Amino acid sequence: MKGRILSGMRPTGRLHLGNYEGALRNWVALQEDYEMFCMIADWHALTTEYEHPQEVRKITKEVALDYVAAGLDPERVTIFVQSDVKQHAELHLLFSMITPTPWLVRNPTIKEQARAMGLIEDEEEVTKINYGLLGYPVLQAADILIYRADAVPVGEDQVPHIELTREIARRFNHLYGKFFPEPEPILTKVPRLPGLDGRKMSKSLGNVVYLSDPPDSVKGKVRTMFTDPMRIKKEDPGDPEVRGCPVFLYHKLYNPNEVLEIEEDCKAARLGCVECKGRLAEKLSEFLGPIQERRREAEAREGYIEEVLEEGARRARSEAEATMEKVRELMGLK
Repeated sequence: MKGRILSGMRPTGRLHLGNYEGALRNWVALQEDYEMFCMIADWHALTTEYEHPQEVRKITKEVALDYVAAGLDPERVTIFVQSDVKQHAELHLLFSMITPTPWLVRNPTIKEQARAMGLIEDEEEVTKINYGLLGYPVLQAADILIYRADAVPVGEDQVPHIELTREIARRFNHLYGKFFPEPEPILTKVPRLPGLDGRKMSKSLGNVVYLSDPPDSVKGKVRTMFTDPMRIKKEDPGDPEVRGCPVFLYHKLYNPNEVLEIEEDCKAARLGCVECKGRLAEKLSEFLGPIQERRREAEAREGYIEEVLEEGARRARSEAEATMEKVRELMGLK
């Protein structure tokens, strides 16, 4: 084992290809070499979904199914729900006492998310952000450090959060004695998969392919994908690599054996966009087939996912409480 990893996703909807390429694919590979804690971050979901807590709870099980379907092995990986381990909240509270507000205000990821939600329009309007969203990185630091994780697999947009976690760890160690490691980010090979329309893949934009989408749904969605903007007619030569055709990028991921042929035929106008999309839809459905089969198997086992989450929470609580015992001792709180 190389070390310990903590990572997680917010249960704001079924998981899609962007989630898989941005995180899940990496997690599945890393479980071979690391001790892994994979969290379903329901408290983090409430930073934006606070008006719909019932939906967050309902979707939590769906996310757990997607974790297992993607290939995470509950025998090797601790899969748990964040709110089932209350020690996260205690450490978050203690970290909030030593985290200067400017560290949070300067976080570019929070501002980007707040702008996307329509909460702010310029850099000075941070007062319109709710405390939970502004303090998101502090809770994230608690999530990571409570398991004394050495590394965190993340996309590029989350790197500022990991640096803040490292700063909080350094500050705690300076004030109370060296205890927490300074975790390193592990970047995914495909940090951001574009959506069907070329923009960032997002459930709110409706430009996603879900891991649970059946072949007919995949085919219909791929049919709507953006292609080379200069190819108005089939007879027009394309240049998918240079012009950033999303369909071609997907072919590189899910149909690598035909990529060179597709690029050459596109450039020579031998392959039209409709046929190209049809071939992609077939390869995507082939790729999703084993994931969906594992999901069906998990769903067919009555009470299985509940057992996975219960056992995961038990293991996570044991590690988290051991950390909190030491934290309380170092801070003179016991």
